[in-house]
Amino acid sequence: TCFAKGRGIFLMRAIVVSPHPDDETLGAGGTILKLISQGEEIVWLNVTNMKPEYGYSIQSVKKRADQIEQVKKATGYSAFYDLGLQPAALDQYMKTDIISKMKDVFDEIRPELVFLPSPQDAHSDHRIVYECALACTKAFRAPYVRKILCMDIISETNFSVEPFNANCYINISQFIEKKLNIMAHYQSEFLEPPFPRSKEACLHRQDTRDPPVTVSMRNRFKSLRKSSHDKKKYRRK
Repeated sequence: TCFAKGRGIFLMRAIVVSPHPDDETLGAGGTILKLISQGEEIVWLNVTNMKPEYGYSIQSVKKRADQIEQVKKATGYSAFYDLGLQPAALDQYMKTDIISKMKDVFDEIRPELVFLPSPQDAHSDHRIVYECALACTKAFRAPYVRKILCMDIISETNFSVEPFNANCYINISQFIEKKLNIMAHYQSEFLEPPFPRSKEACLHRQDTRDPPVTVSMRNRFKSLRKSSHDKKKYRRK
């Protein structure tokens, strides 16, 4: 289990870090909706985005901005931050620069719970975001971080040659339909089969390394840390 027995999901201020818009919903959408339904404050930090200077048309940039706005409202995030870096080009940036931008957000939000992409994901942007965000959570830099959960992001985590050894499962059966409806806002990223990011793929994907339970009815995570700090010490004011 991810959290203390009998306590369900701890009351924590949380941040989800997405390499690209849609990763947050694919990887943790159901859990985020569950946390928000319990009155939690969830912040979305997105790392890359479309801009004209990156070669995207004005129409594409506007469409993506509209999609993000729709997803923000439908999900209920308390805040949204966008670093606006170039998609599929994070390896062209100095990691220290990315870490500095992320750390400013982390220090402002002071999250106790952090959702990250997996370091085994197929896309290099995902791996770089993981490395940089993880650097922001080191105990001596961010003592407020109590737990880190790596997300299982369809079409990235499952395309890796390395296994995703999940050790944390959260039941999202009450939120799966809303998650799928939110994902549908990303019209260019959520298509019909055999496209890997589809409603059917989300609903029917199974993982033979896990017990035979439909993956769509739960979010799978790899838990990296559970701090021994007294939660009251970092309780929100």
